[in-house]
Amino acid sequence: MSELLAVEGLRLGYGRADVVHCIGLTVRRGSIVSLIGSNGAGKTTILRSLSGLMKPRSGRVLFGDESPVDIAGEAAHRIARRGIVQVPEGRQVFANMTVAENLRLGAYHVPGPEAARRQAAVEARFPRLAERLRQQAGYLSGGEQQMLAMGRALMAEPVLLLLDEPSMGLAPLIVDEIFSIIASLRAEGRTILLVEQNASAALAIADYAYVLETGRIRLQGQAAEIARNPEVTAAYLGV
Repeated sequence: MSELLAVEGLRLGYGRADVVHCIGLTVRRGSIVSLIGSNGAGKTTILRSLSGLMKPRSGRVLFGDESPVDIAGEAAHRIARRGIVQVPEGRQVFANMTVAENLRLGAYHVPGPEAARRQAAVEARFPRLAERLRQQAGYLSGGEQQMLAMGRALMAEPVLLLLDEPSMGLAPLIVDEIFSIIASLRAEGRTILLVEQNASAALAIADYAYVLETGRIRLQGQAAEIARNPEVTAAYLGV
């Protein structure tokens, strides 16, 4: 697998304080890379910078496996056009719009016939959304809203999918379903950077993992090895 994303010396902050301190990470095409850590470690901040919602103070974000381009500081809409799409923490669907309208927003720049093809593929993946196309998104369950947020992102056919806490606030059975969907996306060749509090579930499906502590990479390695690391099991896996 070739390297799709390479982050080098990334420094991020709010006001005068740095939150992320000169980190480096890579994501290979067709893999799931998991970023785990406690609340406030800087995980969401990193995703916000990768999707263009936050400008880095320093560092490079190289995207593309053939002719990588430094996208650090680019506008969010330009980064989205390059193929980096984020599913935000808390789903953030448009509650007063229908399921179908939410989905179409994910491919707003795509011609009608192609958008219809993509929507049909999303409906096939998420049958519950297909049954609720005319329903307002605000009336969906938490799990259905997470599926809608993921479906909306998939409408853009992302090159790199950023998932921020997809299991947050969901019942265990729904969490299992969401992670099964994420694993199926990787099996189809999707590339995913996953931020997740449920470390055991994240490490179970990831290929590679980084452990973030107070804005710094504390550990990194194959996900299976990280899951067996005594420090990780004690701090994040409840063992």
